[in-house]
Amino acid sequence: MSTTLPAARKPADASTPAGARVEFRGLRRAFGSTVALDGLDLTIEPGELVALLGPSGCGKTTALRVVAGFEQPDSGEVLLDGADITRVPANRRDAGMVFQSYSLFPNLSARDNVAFGLRVRKVAAAERRERAAELLDLVGLPDHGDRYPHQMSGGQQQRVALARALALRPRVLLLDEPLSALDAKVRANLRDEIRRLQLSLGITTVFVTHDQEEALSMADRVAVLHAGKLEQCAAPAELYERPATPFVAEFVGTMNRLPGRLADSGLVEVAGTRLPVDGPVPATRAVEVLVRPENVTATADPEGTATVVSASFFGSVTRLHLDLPGGTAVKADLASRDAGELVPGARATVGLAERPVLVVARAE
Repeated sequence: MSTTLPAARKPADASTPAGARVEFRGLRRAFGSTVALDGLDLTIEPGELVALLGPSGCGKTTALRVVAGFEQPDSGEVLLDGADITRVPANRRDAGMVFQSYSLFPNLSARDNVAFGLRVRKVAAAERRERAAELLDLVGLPDHGDRYPHQMSGGQQQRVALARALALRPRVLLLDEPLSALDAKVRANLRDEIRRLQLSLGITTVFVTHDQEEALSMADRVAVLHAGKLEQCAAPAELYERPATPFVAEFVGTMNRLPGRLADSGLVEVAGTRLPVDGPVPATRAVEVLVRPENVTATADPEGTATVVSASFFGSVTRLHLDLPGGTAVKADLASRDAGELVPGARATVGLAERPVLVVARAE
C-alpha cells in the first residue's frame, strides 16, 4: 500500500473548478419531536475546509446531507455561490460525497468505481478510462485500477471512494466521517493526504467528524454544533484558546472545573488567586472556573496541600491527576522533564496561569 500521495498537482486534462461558496441560512430540520437542525447559519468560503464537529445527535451529518441533497430542510436555504439549491435534486448539485462506509460497488474494479458517475453521464469510454487513471494516480493508487474492493485495504478503498467523488470535478467535497472505520495509523496518514489533496485542488470541503484531533489538525475552521445549533465557528487555535461558550470549552480538549467565587472588578477567586473573567458573568457569585490542564502548575512540595493521584507519561508532556483540599480533582499538564518528583502520593503546591478564564454558575 502506498502511504503518501505523490507531489500535489492537478489532473493533466483539466483542473477541478475553483471551490464554491456554501451558505446555510436558517436551516431547520426535525424528525418527529427530535430537532436535528435548529436555525443553522454558517458560511463556508471558496476553497476552505470546514469541519463540523460535535457529539452524536448534534446535527452535523444532517447538515451535510442537506448540502448533498439527500435531506430536505423543513425551512431555511442552502446557497451555492449565491444560487439557492435547496430544492435542486442531489444529482444536479455540483458536489461529491465520500461516505464513512466507502460504499464502493463490490462487483466493479477500482477503475470502474471511479468512473461510475462518468458512465452515468454518458462520458465516452476512452475519456472515462483516462480520467479514472488520473484520479487513481492522484490518490496514490496508480497500479490498483484492476483490483476489486475485497482485494484492497480499508485505506485503499477510502482513497478509491475519494477519487470517485472527485471524478465529476465537483466544486464542493462532502466527507461524512470518512476515516472512522480505519485503524489509528492509517487514519493519521490518510488525514494528512486528504488535506494535501484538498489544498492542491482548491476545492471547498465540508468534513463531518466527532474526532477533535481530526477537526483541529485538518480544518481551516471548525464549526462546533450542539443540539442543532452552531456554538462557535473559528480557526482551530482560536477555538481552543478562546472558546465562545462553556460547551465549546469543555467539548474541545480537556478542561478542569474548579470551584470559585466572583469578586469585584470582573475577577474570580479560585485556588488561592484572582483571575480575570472572560465572557459572560453569571448572576450568582458561586461559580465553577474552567481551566485547561496546561494552565495549571504543580510543584513538588512536602508542605503542599495537593496530592498527586497519578502521572501519565505522553512523551514530552506528563499529565498529573491531583486531589486538592475539599475533594476537588484537577489535571495538570507539565513538561515531562519538570515532573520527575511528582510521583503518585507526592505532595505538591498547585497554581494557575494568570490569564482570563470562563466561568459558569455553580450547581448548589
